[in-house]
Amino acid sequence: MMTNKGRGALSGVPAASLQSYTGSTENQKALYKRTLFVVSISQIFGGAGLAAGVTVGALLAQKMLGTEAFAGLPTALFTLGSAGAALSVGRLSQRYGRRIGLAAGFMVGGLGAIGVIIAAIINSIFLLFISLLVYGAGTATNLQARYAGTDLANSKQRATAISMTMVFTTFGAVAGPNLVNVMGNFTLSVGVPSLAGPFILAAAAYLLAGLVLFIMLRPDPLIIARMIEATNQESQDKEHLALAESTQNKRGIVVGATIMILTQMVMVAIMTMTPVHMRHHGHDLGAVGLVIGFHIGAMYLPSLVTGILVDKLGRTAMAIASGTVLLLAGLVAAFAPGDSMILLVVALSLLGLGWNFGLISGTALIVDSTDISTRAKTQGALDVWVALSGAAGGVLSGMIVAGSSYPALSLIGGMLALLLIPVVIWSSRGKK
Repeated sequence: MMTNKGRGALSGVPAASLQSYTGSTENQKALYKRTLFVVSISQIFGGAGLAAGVTVGALLAQKMLGTEAFAGLPTALFTLGSAGAALSVGRLSQRYGRRIGLAAGFMVGGLGAIGVIIAAIINSIFLLFISLLVYGAGTATNLQARYAGTDLANSKQRATAISMTMVFTTFGAVAGPNLVNVMGNFTLSVGVPSLAGPFILAAAAYLLAGLVLFIMLRPDPLIIARMIEATNQESQDKEHLALAESTQNKRGIVVGATIMILTQMVMVAIMTMTPVHMRHHGHDLGAVGLVIGFHIGAMYLPSLVTGILVDKLGRTAMAIASGTVLLLAGLVAAFAPGDSMILLVVALSLLGLGWNFGLISGTALIVDSTDISTRAKTQGALDVWVALSGAAGGVLSGMIVAGSSYPALSLIGGMLALLLIPVVIWSSRGKK
């Protein structure tokens, strides 16, 4: 059992100061707001970091490999890397708190981005693949940061807390793709391949995000939340509480994970091949960056409203909305002419919005269904499956387009999203 002295060392503040949070509601509220602020700042940088791989990863692989059949491989690799990182970040957070876990994840992601730059310079496929795996740590950390805002939130604030941290990702995530040409021109001027430019931005952004969390996330919200929970449970019958919640918790975890897995797979698959599809129809990198910028904006910018809707309307209603919007995105992408920027923007914006609905409703279900004593570890383990589903979507997307077409991929993705509806209906029936 960890002593107060140990908790103080991990949280970044003296042990005596930690006690002031367990007995003061005002201090808890102040720390909750501070945590949201610090995590939100880190998410601005994190959003810029993840946008690099999304925007030019497939194009870089296509150029280096000389074929588009494996254009989805970069997305698959950094998503696969994010799977391993999700587990590691979750375990680090479980043991040492959010500050250490999240800061380490972003730092490793930054090192991976530097590796991608070097691989592009020396034209090394092997180094590119290894670096993309490492770069995935930033993606995993960027997603897991959403949990930090919920540690001190009550049950009616959780989805809103998730959304508040995610919405700030928008600023970096939208700016990143729209700096593709600027960074490409800069790297060309210094003798570096233009497609490596966005990864220079990613390296700086991820390293800055890690520093912000390591320096400013004090005291650690997860450690404080555990102390508060331990104090509250002293007057409760723990055995009775666990028995009453166990069945509902298991169902909630399964449903929440399924929602996140399906939305991630559909979103990654269609998003990955959109830049390649656009290049086939004569769009330049600036146009690709614009479409991906709208897509990522739709992934994060609606978060504040989505969080409120999830808390007010319920997790089930918003999960069904997610499946419906993703289906609509697939239909628009499938039937839009390849040279129509407007319809591609609409399709990718709907794709981002559907993902947003699914991620926030699914995440809220996971937080509702886990105990604070094991929450970070469970969240990390579940994010592994979310990342693996994205990796599968990335790999299969290139193969489907090479063997068939981009419209076929979009239709398959839209139909797959419909599986969300029976899943959440099953969940609703189980509560009756």
